[in-house]
Amino acid sequence: AKGNGKVLTHVELKDAKTGETRDLEVSGLFYAIGHTPNTAFLASQLDTDETGYLLVTPGTSLTKIKGVFAAGDVHDKRYRQAITAAGSGCMAALDAEKYLEDLEAQAHENASKL
Repeated sequence: AKGNGKVLTHVELKDAKTGETRDLEVSGLFYAIGHTPNTAFLASQLDTDETGYLLVTPGTSLTKIKGVFAAGDVHDKRYRQAITAAGSGCMAALDAEKYLEDLEAQAHENASKL
């Protein structure tokens, strides 16, 4: 990236095949680290799609294992941005809270039957 000391003005592009470089005039840049979710270590435990993204119940953070929730880039193959990951993390926290409340209610119910 190149600029005038205050703002971005150009990026240098390099052709991966020829090594040739050229400047492209720009006024902004959105940087992405990659498109491969870091889920390989979970593959034997949780379901993934063909590209490695964790599968969840649509509209939730729930995975196939009770008490295990997915948030952010490990299941969001469409947006993959920090702001949506933050919202997804909030969803997972709310789902986890509900799960724990249900466990507690079940424990109280079982205790009252004794």
